[in-house]
Amino acid sequence: MWTEKTPSTVVHKGSRSMELGMIGLGRMGGNMAERLRRGGHTVVGFDRDPKVSDVGSLEELVERLTPPRAVWVMVPSGQPTRDTVHSLGKLLQPGDVIVDGGNSHYVDDQKHGDELRALGVGFVDCGVSGGVWGLQNGYALMVGGEQEHVDRLMPIFETLKPEGDYGFVHSGKVGAGHFVKMVHNGIEYAMMQAFGEGYELIEASDIVTNVPETFRSWQEGTVIRSWLLDLMNRALADDPQLDEIRGYANDSGEGRWTVQAAVDHAVPLPAITASLFARFASRQDDSPAMKVVAALRNQFGGHAVEGAKGADSPGADVPPPPV
Repeated sequence: MWTEKTPSTVVHKGSRSMELGMIGLGRMGGNMAERLRRGGHTVVGFDRDPKVSDVGSLEELVERLTPPRAVWVMVPSGQPTRDTVHSLGKLLQPGDVIVDGGNSHYVDDQKHGDELRALGVGFVDCGVSGGVWGLQNGYALMVGGEQEHVDRLMPIFETLKPEGDYGFVHSGKVGAGHFVKMVHNGIEYAMMQAFGEGYELIEASDIVTNVPETFRSWQEGTVIRSWLLDLMNRALADDPQLDEIRGYANDSGEGRWTVQAAVDHAVPLPAITASLFARFASRQDDSPAMKVVAALRNQFGGHAVEGAKGADSPGADVPPPPV
């Protein structure tokens, strides 16, 4: 069974203390800032919520940092990140470096890298995985950028990553970190979908009488044992029939980007694509597509359809097929 670790309070061997600006102190950013402080680093945080912010503005954050500065952006992807990086580009000086640790699209990273390079400011994109458990267990980090910028930030990366040999990779050029994080999340979509489908089939069987215990037994000795399986068992322990959860799943956007990248590179991703579409289907209480399927079955085969209020409609008077 995969076990939880105690919070890390020691800087990894070979690390040195650094000063870092952290923009965005939500669940991820706040925990990352805390892990860095426990590791001996100085973190100056800025957030729209003044209760958790160390400074009142981006300008004050930049003034508090000693050049050459390092600033980590941990805000929602899309326009919030684009606006923050653009604003920092105006405030920082040549030799400073920005890290985008959110879930940005790698195409945005490439644009940011080009824009900041012209200003003499470095840019590193960092895909981060670990969620709410990262403070205790460390974060898996996937970074893209120039080697000199990555090397400079290694004390930060070494403290954030899990202890040991794994959990960090310099994936390649600017954009590479978020590209591989995007694929990572696409794989995650497919794995979760497989667990969900397996659960539904077992739960539908009339011969399996202990569904939660079945999944719990798989935590040792099977090829599908994993952290995701552990988390599923935690959920089943709290709610064995999953009665308190609605079958509705959002997507962060990275699943869509993964499928789009597959199209762009002509790489088949049937499992990941199907898992993304399954999330779309979960949001439809009365699927229009299935209405069409039901109507067609009624039309060509005379099969009964369920009415809007649950009443069955009689089979249609089916016309002969065209000659």
